[in-house]
Amino acid sequence: MSTMTITIERTPRTLQFGGGAIEVEELGVRLPFARKPVDLSEVGGDEQTKVYVSETRELTPAEFDAFARNLLVSRDWLRGKGGGTQGGFLCVEVTAPGRPYLYINPEGSDYARYVARLG
Repeated sequence: MSTMTITIERTPRTLQFGGGAIEVEELGVRLPFARKPVDLSEVGGDEQTKVYVSETRELTPAEFDAFARNLLVSRDWLRGKGGGTQGGFLCVEVTAPGRPYLYINPEGSDYARYVARLG
């Protein structure tokens, strides 16, 4: 099996959000987000949205697979994060070796309310 490497431009930005400033990286591509997907089979869509990465969460492949199978489960590390601003979503980037990149906007909740994938 061969691997392909894709490089996506990431631009540092300072956004005004919630009465303060937040440091993020804007992805150079827009992605389609699914609302309240149960698992990765339901991720995708038509509308392309800006992605602002506010933090990255690195998981093991086993942790990633468990997360991706149950996206609606409450997770402390998502609580109170995300939101929409300036035409995009503030996202937690979720990565694991050999897995797609996920962009999660919990919209202030503690589960993966809006999800996009890359790869």
